[in-house]
Amino acid sequence: MTRSPSLLSKLRSEWMLPLSYLTTLLFVLNPGWSDSAPGMVAGIVLFLWLFAIMLGSSFAVVRHADHLAEILKEPLGTLILTLAVTGMEVMMISALMLHGNNPALARDTMFSAVMIVLGGLLGTALLTGGLRFGEQNVNLKGVNSFLGLILPLSVFSLILPNFTEKGGVGMFSRLTSVSIVLLSLGIYGVFLAVQTRRHREFFNETDSAPGAGGESGSHPSVRGEGLLLILHMLPVVLLSKKMAHLLDFGLQGGGLPLQLGGLVVATLILAPEGLASIRAATRNQMQRSVNVLLGSVLATISLTVPAALAIGLIVGKPVLLGLPAAEMTLLAVTLGSCLVTFGQGQTNILQGFVHLMLFAAYIVLMFD
Repeated sequence: MTRSPSLLSKLRSEWMLPLSYLTTLLFVLNPGWSDSAPGMVAGIVLFLWLFAIMLGSSFAVVRHADHLAEILKEPLGTLILTLAVTGMEVMMISALMLHGNNPALARDTMFSAVMIVLGGLLGTALLTGGLRFGEQNVNLKGVNSFLGLILPLSVFSLILPNFTEKGGVGMFSRLTSVSIVLLSLGIYGVFLAVQTRRHREFFNETDSAPGAGGESGSHPSVRGEGLLLILHMLPVVLLSKKMAHLLDFGLQGGGLPLQLGGLVVATLILAPEGLASIRAATRNQMQRSVNVLLGSVLATISLTVPAALAIGLIVGKPVLLGLPAAEMTLLAVTLGSCLVTFGQGQTNILQGFVHLMLFAAYIVLMFD
């Protein structure tokens, strides 16, 4: 039996940890680096530096969440991975909302997360898994549980605000905002109870296909992995304010689409999680890949909307949630394609190409 490495030896291998905290300390001691309007070259350098550090920290968070997933097994492991990533997303959006000037940031981030996950990442996972294994099985009960909540919550959060009258165009009134917060949190709580207790079997692999075994390895205890996860998460949150100033300066000064702000936030959060889901697909663990991807979309909508609306109510900032008509159409097509993709309980490369096409349409639409 292989002994697990000690927490001290694990810390020595966490080279990203001192680098991220050193960067955080430097920006705290030199607030003028991002709080003022830097020159173009300086702004690009500072943005790339912050983006690299925050992305590296996000990868580290997901790595330790993935270790916890292997220790705790399905579905608890994937749930921890999802909540860790969504927790970072909610905290980043909160920081950006408090210190930025983009009322549509939460909406753009949610829509970017939906299109990145259900378009780019899901398409890549289906394509890579299909090329290696032909057809891959998914547990229809689990997929339908995810989609059964993603569909109404997406409509409530991103489409319904365009058709309410009292809150303004694309916005909820105070009463509707409070109701949506309570409903989103309540239904997600019910889902967690179903996923972790009452119907755990819905989210497990339908069979033990060849190559479906998890990777072996030795990791510290649950406590050690949890501590390292939190330590890597803190710099991402602390640097979010600095990123907000650089994003506002770059997007407004460069005449770029404001939707790029949401895309940047979503990419920072979803890149490592997406890599984990693609790796699972290449090991013929399509159900785990689906759990990660659909769970990420569900958690993003269920937790980001209440956080954004709560911040708007508390600090009095407007929160624009309703999508424009073209993006509403793209959202509807993407959700409908998910129903078709998983309708038979098996996936293949054709469906992967379809979802990648939808992601390409999203990128083109952003700059049109």
